[in-house]
Amino acid sequence: MKAMTVGSPATLDTLGFSERPDPGAPGRGAIRVALHGSSLNYHDLGVVTGHMPASAGRIALADGSGTVEAVGEGVTEFAVGDNVVSCFFPDWQDGAPTIGDFSRTPGDGIDGFATEVVVAPATAFTHVPKGYDAVEAATITTAGLTAWRALVGEGGLKAGDVVLLLGTGGVSIWALQIAKAMGATVLLTSSSGAKLDRARELGADHVVNYREVRDWGRAVRDWTGGRGVDQVLELGGAGTLSNSIEAVRVGGHIALIGTVAGVTGDVPTAALMGKQARLQGLIVGSRRQQQDFVRAIDTVGIRPVVDQRFPLDQLPEAFRVQAAAGHFGKIGIEW
Repeated sequence: MKAMTVGSPATLDTLGFSERPDPGAPGRGAIRVALHGSSLNYHDLGVVTGHMPASAGRIALADGSGTVEAVGEGVTEFAVGDNVVSCFFPDWQDGAPTIGDFSRTPGDGIDGFATEVVVAPATAFTHVPKGYDAVEAATITTAGLTAWRALVGEGGLKAGDVVLLLGTGGVSIWALQIAKAMGATVLLTSSSGAKLDRARELGADHVVNYREVRDWGRAVRDWTGGRGVDQVLELGGAGTLSNSIEAVRVGGHIALIGTVAGVTGDVPTAALMGKQARLQGLIVGSRRQQQDFVRAIDTVGIRPVVDQRFPLDQLPEAFRVQAAAGHFGKIGIEW
């Protein structure tokens, strides 16, 4: 069978198809899944371009969704014909996080889902939301679950809360939809006026162009009447953290989930202490949290925003579009 694998050296030019043996029938506790869709994450881009080193020949992509073709002995949660979606941390089933690296993350430490068929433990998948196709389902594995855990699992989001989101990538747009579905007020930043207009159409209550408003943290706080926001989804890292601290309310929550504006830098510790805010780094979530997220989606009926879709054989081109940062929401891969 064909699989899209990381080259040596890892670049978009060396990313291409390799032949892999069919994985065969599932053993006890496992399922065989015919894959049909995935979505791109910046983690995946880092792997295939060598910025996050992985073994040459690694099958790419952390997200994967498809249909169960066979079940092994002892599997009762899934049946042949069920639509399933992968888990970012297949070994983190429930409870507090115990994993601090990507050694068991598909598409990084282990083979991912840019292939035709996989056989894996049933506990490495969940059911998909009702009515979702494979690409839509794949968007929940990394981006959607990160937003859900940050806002709900760790932030305790409730109706009436005010949330600040940075950018218009997959995590932020999922967070916008989750927050609005739960009755929160949402502020969102971007450098693109067109993207800010699209965010308003999705329900954003207030938007800020951070290129035009350099002190956007103060601008956000002023918009709240000086109180500040209850939660910030911080995707910039060192380059944006000071503004996020400025924007958050006293006792608020900042979820650090990205570093696109810098991996190292000064942290305004006095300002953070004065705000008595909780700054928490987090990476995606557990299988139990994904199951909770799927139930929430089934209840409120939101659907992900998929900006563009590419076939698997155009995966390098899809990554080039992602690297140019012109997309809004998620980029899907389908086959």
